[in-house]
Amino acid sequence: MNKRQALKAVVFVLIFLFLLRSVTYMLRTNGTVKEIFVGFYAEPKDTIDVVMIGSSPVYPYYIAPKIWGEHGITCYPLSSNQQRPRAAVYLVEEALKTQSPGLFIFELRQYAYDESMMTENMAYTRGVTDNLKYSLNRFNLINDMVSNPSERYTYYFDIFKYHSNWKTIILPDQYTAFLYEREHPLKGYELNTDVVAGEGKDYSSLSETMQIPAEQEEMLYRLLDYLQENDLDALFLVSPMKMDGDMQKKFNYMEEIIAKYGYRYLNLNDYYEELDLDFATDFYDGGGHTNILGAEKCTEFLGRYLTEYYDFEDKRGDEKYDSWQTSFEYWQECRSGGMETVERNIESAKKGEEGKE
Repeated sequence: MNKRQALKAVVFVLIFLFLLRSVTYMLRTNGTVKEIFVGFYAEPKDTIDVVMIGSSPVYPYYIAPKIWGEHGITCYPLSSNQQRPRAAVYLVEEALKTQSPGLFIFELRQYAYDESMMTENMAYTRGVTDNLKYSLNRFNLINDMVSNPSERYTYYFDIFKYHSNWKTIILPDQYTAFLYEREHPLKGYELNTDVVAGEGKDYSSLSETMQIPAEQEEMLYRLLDYLQENDLDALFLVSPMKMDGDMQKKFNYMEEIIAKYGYRYLNLNDYYEELDLDFATDFYDGGGHTNILGAEKCTEFLGRYLTEYYDFEDKRGDEKYDSWQTSFEYWQECRSGGMETVERNIESAKKGEEGKE
């Protein structure tokens, strides 16, 4: 084979791999998490002030366009369902490829749970691995999160998992994911208007501690060491939820560890009154995840906290951030209809309860 033939062969292989990668991106199943990650990759370089990492409490609780519209701060979630704490460091490294955030926020709920709850369903692992672009970081993440080497090839090359989705390749929005980059209209926030009442109890006065699962404690120390070694600022956050005493004790335990490293810790379950949180109306599942009403309250609180304790530049008016202003205006439109819907759902829920009496 002469040099010209060899060059042609190399070019062919490179084109084939590029197309294979892009087809894989397009075949990955559509859904909330894919839209969030694709949206993150679409954000221009060095335009995100705050990256929020964690499980499903992140994207329905905190309304990034609202924080922008009220404070001029850009926040974006890298969140997935039942996100395993083992993924945290890798997600930080992924974010740092294109962004230089002044702050990382880590939602701590999953650190309180046994690893077995998150490994019995491979979807919780794939929520992260199958939503990252192909890279060495992704390869290392898979090696860390998938304990059985014989299973890793379906994670390395996830087209083996999603090849049956070939019919979706005709969908127009899939073509916009050719490079795994497509702007998210609400910057990662998912609006929900369902109302399922629950009961919330305040455990903020409880000061006892309870050790968290050993593997999650190891992951927390790993994350804290990594942040400190790389001089990265972080806020450790617990979102409002249906609490019990043991959970509060576990969060207290984490707070003590975090304090040793000098990072801020914020448990919103200690601020029900300040939040004006109502478990009868503000959640779509009885206390696990907020609807639009609860999200407004949590976002309002977090936005004020960020401006009080951190020194972010107000970027409103900067043309570089026009997409954020567009997103804020779209959010206002969505909010109007969403609030009307959730109010109707609250009334329906009340009538349903009255009918049972």
